[in-house]
Amino acid sequence: MSELLNLSAVARDRAGKGASRALRREGRVPAVIYGNNEEPVMIHVEEKLLNKLLGTGHFFNSVVMVDVDGKAVRTLPKDVAFHPVSDRPLHADFLRVSEHASVHVEVPIRFENEAASPGLKRGGVLNIVRHEVELVCDAAEIPDDVVVDLAGFEVGDSIHISAVTLPKGAKTAI
Repeated sequence: MSELLNLSAVARDRAGKGASRALRREGRVPAVIYGNNEEPVMIHVEEKLLNKLLGTGHFFNSVVMVDVDGKAVRTLPKDVAFHPVSDRPLHADFLRVSEHASVHVEVPIRFENEAASPGLKRGGVLNIVRHEVELVCDAAEIPDDVVVDLAGFEVGDSIHISAVTLPKGAKTAI
């Protein structure tokens, strides 16, 4: 199961291009929390802390507890807009979710037992078509990855999602 990430935020009262630019000059990133039949909340977060969470590699498939002025909100990151040249985060979107809500997340695929695959031993090449698979699962039970066992596969064999053992409680969105 993916770990719970924490992010501190401050509510903002002004919206628009000018206010957002002023926040970015101060090292902050404007963001919004929406969903769960509640009003959207405009916030801003520290750019360094957001970059640190983005660098974990599993930011988009982890539940992030956003602390808005002392009140914790359970969210799922949906989008981060980046500057086209400097790659600095410009804006972030967080989807508010309840603890056991059903969510769609893209989970990375990890391949194991390459040494036990006769086809790969004889010079075959593993052609990966999808590096991530979209799963529907409980927000509290988001898996870190989906493991595919390559033992016994020959040259020319295909692995379909129906042959993969998914984590408990998860099903494919496709």
